[in-house]
Amino acid sequence: MENLWNTRFSQKDYAYGTWPNVFFKEILDKYQLRGKILLPAEGEGRNAVYAAKKGLDVYAFDTSIEGKKKAMKLAKENKVTINYEVGDFYSLELTKEKFDAVALIFAHFTTEIKLSYYQKITELLKPNGLIILEGFSKNHVQFQKVNPLAGGPKSLDMLFSTETIKQDFPGFEIIKLEEVEETLNEGAFHIGKAKLIRFIGRKI
Repeated sequence: MENLWNTRFSQKDYAYGTWPNVFFKEILDKYQLRGKILLPAEGEGRNAVYAAKKGLDVYAFDTSIEGKKKAMKLAKENKVTINYEVGDFYSLELTKEKFDAVALIFAHFTTEIKLSYYQKITELLKPNGLIILEGFSKNHVQFQKVNPLAGGPKSLDMLFSTETIKQDFPGFEIIKLEEVEETLNEGAFHIGKAKLIRFIGRKI
């Protein structure tokens, strides 16, 4: 999987564009978050850079070194600073209850690791900290069949539903949880109609 992302992110163009994810931008603008935010699986840095421009102290990571290179380049072009490491939840030294928010934007994990990752996220968030999540719904499969450019994992187990969100994040007050149909326009790999899950939760 690392090779896939290194290959994708080594291209000249940004795979998912340089503008922030629409939902992520909307939430940051609405809630006027302050403090430290963590962005796992951040790829080429589009959301990290936007968060830094909004005045947040940004920590990001990904398993792709090519993703980090593109992210740091984007940060430099936008005259902001981001902290970006290459690794995963368990290879990096992250302090418990350090972060005011964690954003999972199209961060899809395999069944074998996702519950341990979600537990780690819960530990890393401060009390009352926010999780911001947008990802492909299990009902997105029908859109993939019609338009492969819409993107998303092929494995149903890696996709979200409102029920799996409730099961996987039991220690959170639900602020928003919905399934929506949107037309994506994010670089070359998120194009066209998609079925998405959006979740905002506050750590209890």
